[in-house]
Amino acid sequence: MGIVQPEDERFMAAAIRLARWHTGQTSTNPSVGCLIVRDGAIVGRAVTALGGRPHAEPQALAEAGELARSATAYVTLEPCSHHGKTPPCAEALIAYGVGRVVISVTDPDVRVSGRGIAMLRDAGIEVTTGVLEEEGRQSLAGYLTRQTKNRPYVTLKLAVSADGMIGREGVGQVAITGPEARAQVQALRAETDAILVGIGTAISDDPLLTVRTPGLEAQSPVRIVLDPALALPLTSKLVETAREVPVIVVASEEVSPLGAEEGLPPSALPGISPTRGEIGKRPTPSSPSSDSKVPASANLGQGAGPQPISPLVGEMSGRTEGGNTPTEPAEIDSRHTALEAAGVEVLYCNPYHPEVLLPALATRGISSLLVEGGAKTAKLFLETGLVDRIQLYQAPVVIGEGGIESPLQATDIPSGFAHRGTYIFGADRLDEYEREN
Repeated sequence: MGIVQPEDERFMAAAIRLARWHTGQTSTNPSVGCLIVRDGAIVGRAVTALGGRPHAEPQALAEAGELARSATAYVTLEPCSHHGKTPPCAEALIAYGVGRVVISVTDPDVRVSGRGIAMLRDAGIEVTTGVLEEEGRQSLAGYLTRQTKNRPYVTLKLAVSADGMIGREGVGQVAITGPEARAQVQALRAETDAILVGIGTAISDDPLLTVRTPGLEAQSPVRIVLDPALALPLTSKLVETAREVPVIVVASEEVSPLGAEEGLPPSALPGISPTRGEIGKRPTPSSPSSDSKVPASANLGQGAGPQPISPLVGEMSGRTEGGNTPTEPAEIDSRHTALEAAGVEVLYCNPYHPEVLLPALATRGISSLLVEGGAKTAKLFLETGLVDRIQLYQAPVVIGEGGIESPLQATDIPSGFAHRGTYIFGADRLDEYEREN
């Protein structure tokens, strides 16, 4: 492990804060922070660049220049040791003559794990590992989950009224939390690769699911709808904006125009990049298959309630057309064609089997997923044990008659979750829970 120096935690905490600047904006690469420290002063600093390259270490070293010689490098993740599209970061640290490297988290990537540390030590560099490891793991949660569990890190966000409701039956959205809490949710979206809702929510709320904070609009996540029978209205805001921010509709394999006899995997479709708003060409992934089939009529989507308590700018319910569920093969094929023509990707992949869907998303480079819409969708992810973090907002608003009951209350958090903190935003309270590994 190496000897921990008195100042190590202070500088590593700064490196972790730096790493969070680009969370969710580095494509398939993790957002890593690196500080170069000499004689107690920071002489170089960097975070993984937008899009994932260049990595943090060469940028920080370049800024430090000659001052990097015999200095200490603080890195939130073990420096890479393999030749990819860029040279190994461990080699760069050696070339600049760094005297010591302090690491928070060892990289689980089999191409790196332990090898970066070994390269540095073989070059005579002192290496200390595990400094603020828990905090480092939290900052790298998406990357680490995709590497170790072959799926994205899943956050479930719920806003619950004083009487235990998340909406009201009938029409569109109900604004349960106030503007301060909603601004916090916008920040969460901005650092997340993808956001997911059920078809009921997509139809009744007609949401945009984008980031509306000025200056962060380009960081909107990929939008995913669980839509077994392709019922998403062609006039919905999601479809109308699909060419600006990617939309994936997850449909039942039973309605696939390719037919089950084709034997194609559910992800045998053009890849979609989680890099903000770009539809990228990726190698065709090979996602796990499943023998279980979900009837096309199954609908675990969530319909939310009638007159909103207060306007929720940009996501008020619209009068979408075409929300009917197609049933005839020709009608389904026509809807598929129309959705793709509008820029929507249709993915046939067991929409209500997250254990199959999540690995398929991981193969597309999606490392973090925010489940935001629908009581039944939330319950689905909770019951399958695929939620890593719960953000539970509690507001003083009372929904009253016709309310949709929350699938989760502060008094019945599932076992295996630890309370990580309580935060106050205006009149609302946020309690955060994280799964204990």
